[in-house]
Amino acid sequence: MQDKDPNLPGYYQKRKLTVSELSDGEEGVEDEFEEFDDEEEEEEEEFFDGIEGKYEESDEEESELEMGDEFDWDSDDLEGKLLGKEENDLDLDGFSPAGVGYGNIKEETIEKMKKKKIPKAEKKRMAREAQKEKEEVTVCARCHSLRNYGQVKNQAAENLMPDFDFDRLIATRLIKPAASANPVVVMVVDCVDFDGSFPKRAAKSLFAALRGTENDPRLKKRLPKLVLVATKVDLLPSQVSPARLDKWVRHRAKAGGGPKLSGVYMVSSHKDLGVRNLLSFLKELAGPRGNVWVIGAQNAGKSTLINALAKKEGAKVTKLTEAPVPGTTLGILRVGGILSAKAKLFDTPGLLHPYLVSMRLNRDEQKMVEIRKELRPRTYRIKARQTIHVGGLVRLDLIQASVETIYLTVWASPNISLHMGKIENADETWRKHGGVRLQPPIGADRAFEMGTWEEREIKVSGASWDVNSVDIAIAGLGWFSIGLKGEATLALWAYDGIEITLREPLVLDRARSLERPGFWLPKAISEAIGNQSKLEAQRKKLEMESTDFLSEASI
Repeated sequence: MQDKDPNLPGYYQKRKLTVSELSDGEEGVEDEFEEFDDEEEEEEEEFFDGIEGKYEESDEEESELEMGDEFDWDSDDLEGKLLGKEENDLDLDGFSPAGVGYGNIKEETIEKMKKKKIPKAEKKRMAREAQKEKEEVTVCARCHSLRNYGQVKNQAAENLMPDFDFDRLIATRLIKPAASANPVVVMVVDCVDFDGSFPKRAAKSLFAALRGTENDPRLKKRLPKLVLVATKVDLLPSQVSPARLDKWVRHRAKAGGGPKLSGVYMVSSHKDLGVRNLLSFLKELAGPRGNVWVIGAQNAGKSTLINALAKKEGAKVTKLTEAPVPGTTLGILRVGGILSAKAKLFDTPGLLHPYLVSMRLNRDEQKMVEIRKELRPRTYRIKARQTIHVGGLVRLDLIQASVETIYLTVWASPNISLHMGKIENADETWRKHGGVRLQPPIGADRAFEMGTWEEREIKVSGASWDVNSVDIAIAGLGWFSIGLKGEATLALWAYDGIEITLREPLVLDRARSLERPGFWLPKAISEAIGNQSKLEAQRKKLEMESTDFLSEASI
């Protein structure tokens, strides 16, 4: 017999289960034993239920004894019944039953209690699938093609769609708003193509509305408040300070004909920069019953911005279709759950700007022009009578200058090829390499299909060699930055109808190293040309071998 006194040598204490013995080094010990704890609770409940049942049985037996049944009080059955022993229980000869880990828990039970370790990649995949099922909605064939393939399903049908009439659908509502509503207009502009994406026509309509009600104080209070949002700030070079960018954006908005601004915000929807502050400001302006209209040029980032606002607010709304394709949104969409109370937010179709270079390109060529990463400068030092080609789309000539050389920096997509050469060879270079080495456009035929070039004379001046003095912006493509100390006359060649803007410099710095004369080719174009040259060499080699074989056979 074991002593019940813990101070005596015969004392036996049931061994406690340690975490390390069951987990084998696994993390999350508390989670691993949740099932085991549940089983223990169930066993305790069954034990107490059993005791109650046995006491009930003993009461019945006592009643039977009172009725006169004979019972042997000296038998072992009484002791067994009082101790709760069953007939099939093993006789442990006074020893306690084995504890946890000593045989009463099988290997299958331990494996069941252990929490399976899932790899991180599998967890991410499961989370994506769960999120996809949560947000899964029925979309049309056009939106499905835009979301998954980045292109429209039927380009011919897209060309037949009418332009969004801002004056008829929105401007009239803004001029005569409801008495209880506070109208707010969010004008979205692309930082890397500010002048090309700034909605000048919409700004003029708003400016005309403001001027028409200057003398009516009642209407003046209900006029729309204008908020300018410059998106894609993460694509600008890091040396552009927020203070300088804010000042530059306000100046360019005023030059574009915009009315007085209630606020200016620089945001990045992809990197979540400035989204929270913008959302708080819009809630304050709109109030409990206001209407917020988000307008902007095609592909300026309106839908992406609204999705970022919804994510920041935690609103459970259907995600708007995003695609780097002009004209993704076709109609006015009301988005709820972002603003407070009964305030409404509307996403509008992009305004058509036919003067953009990107509007002349097909989808593959647009992908080359799109700026998706932080811009990096490519700087040349050129003399008079030298020229620079930007793909097969633009050419800039230095006609004459009061100084020997000037610095010219190209700010455009790194997928566009460049070439520096002499003006007298420029036409021949374009005819020979346009659509091949000078891309976009893609293909020699496309270079001639896009139209004719026209020359525009530009005069610039600067006061320092250390910083850029002036920008020449090409709508839908990028811009040139000119650095000089003196005066110069340039000629810009571009397709007819493309908008060219002379403005103060956005980025003062230039590249640390200078590019060399000749071609600057992206890796993709260089590899494609190399593969084409190899195939051409192999074809010529096979032709020569076949010619030699025929000549030998004739001999």
